[in-house]
Amino acid sequence: MTTAAGTEHAKIYIVDDDDSVRDSLEVFLGASGYDVRSFASPRDFLAVAGTIEFGCVLVDLQMPGMDGLELKNRLNQRNIDLPVVVVTGHGDVATAVAAMRAGAKDFIEKPFTDEAILAGIRIGLADRPKPSAVDQAKQAILDRLKNLSPREREVLDGMVAGHPNKVIAYNLSLSPRTVEIHRARVMDKMQARSLSELVRLAIAAGIATA
Repeated sequence: MTTAAGTEHAKIYIVDDDDSVRDSLEVFLGASGYDVRSFASPRDFLAVAGTIEFGCVLVDLQMPGMDGLELKNRLNQRNIDLPVVVVTGHGDVATAVAAMRAGAKDFIEKPFTDEAILAGIRIGLADRPKPSAVDQAKQAILDRLKNLSPREREVLDGMVAGHPNKVIAYNLSLSPRTVEIHRARVMDKMQARSLSELVRLAIAAGIATA
């Protein structure tokens, strides 16, 4: 099966009490290029909803104990902003509309086609939050940090804490000359032209400077 454009790493969370429906959707959506995770009940999903990555929630409207509308309302109460698409039977359209009024992005009527499922998911994922310029800048700094060796990171921590080379050398059981070499590599990898710029980068990345 051809992978749908733009689906790489996009998350889909299936919430349905029917094992066969979950299994078939997992296979189909996985083959379509999505990263799929399924849950047998709304309560199982709510238990992790606050910790998962952004993705589209595909939820059956009618389930025992808690239906799709109540699930959406509980997500709203917890300020968990995940796009929800509900799957409904013909007689549940009024409830599906109520779910949309609660913030669901779309509803899909049974029996549904593969194309209808993909179209609903595209609508849900269209609201994927775009990283701000500040977020992108911070990520760029974090990417530079990943290039530091463990020893270089220790030297960086000493530098942004305001310690002179001799103190860093003493704390790390290194010679001052070795610290100078590591310091030069840190400045190069972090693309910092001065200590003050390095400190600014560290603060932007969330590194404590005290």
